[in-house]
This record gives sequence, structure tokens and C-alpha cells, in this order.
Amino acid sequence: MKLMFASDIHGSASATEAVLRQYRAEGASRLVLLGDLLYHGPRNDLPDRYDPKAVTAMLNSVKDELLCVRGNCDAEVDQMVLDFPIQADYALFDLDGTTAFVTHGHLYSLDALPPHKDGDLLIHGHTHVLTVQEKDGMTYINPGSAALPKEGNPKSYMIYENRVFTIKTLEGETILTHRI
Repeated sequence: MKLMFASDIHGSASATEAVLRQYRAEGASRLVLLGDLLYHGPRNDLPDRYDPKAVTAMLNSVKDELLCVRGNCDAEVDQMVLDFPIQADYALFDLDGTTAFVTHGHLYSLDALPPHKDGDLLIHGHTHVLTVQEKDGMTYINPGSAALPKEGNPKSYMIYENRVFTIKTLEGETILTHRI
């Protein structure tokens, strides 16, 4: 199983194009989007090539390959134009025998851990900061933001394959790896 994770596209047509290009190049079986797909929100600057309609068309073109959770900037009205579901606050994944709680990060995070057992994973975006951390027996992994990274991070995405997470720049250069 090879999955690609991306978060916080925020309506950027250029970030969406880069994510989809890397998704194809990586040969992943699914693209998991961690929320904040179409809008930038009141605290963020406008991303490069801000064009929610173009982002909608690009994502709808791969609707059968997407798994998504809702971000704090995603609204119920967005579902009217998107041909794939985005309204779930979280999803549970079995990653080669390890339970992953996948969410955006505004409801569940390191500061508000979901119910978990030792060894479980928490995967979310929201902060726009890529990281891997441990807390209370749970490993937290954030792929960063594809459009609006913070704290000097590059635009990024993440690959999961064979119990290894690899966070990469949108150009495909490896930033960090973590084995579970």
C-alpha cells in the first residue's frame, strides 16, 4: 500500500497542480487530503494562483482516488461543488497493522488527543508545519502545507509505504523519514 498525504491547499491552483503531479509520479494508490481545500481563511494570506474553481475542477477529475477529511476552512457549501465527500471530521486507517487517526487538526491534535492506544498514529495538517513527534504513546505526523507553509518550512506532502513515512518538498526532495 502506498498513500500520499497532502494538507492545506487553500484554493491554490499551483499547489494543487504540484500535488497531483507528485501523486502521479509517486504512483500512490490513494491521495489523502487533510482538509482546507478551497479557501484560505481569514488568518492566511492569499496563496499563489488562488483559484478555488480551478482547484475544484482538478480535484473532481481524480475524485475516485481521494480520501478526505474536513478542515476548519471547509464549509458544507463546498460539498455542493465537490464530487467526493469532505465532511468527515476524521477517519481511521489501518496502516499495516497500526491504527492511524487521520484528521485536519483543528478538533484533535497534540493538545486534544483522540482516544488511542500506545503505538497509534495521529496524522493531521492544520498547523502548516511539518513534524514528527511523540506524545502519550501516540506518534503525531504532520505533512506540512502544500500551499502556505509556516515557520520557514517548504511546501510539502507525505508518502506512506511499507511502514515508512517520507515528507517531501513539492519538487519531490526528501525532507525527513520516519519508520513506524
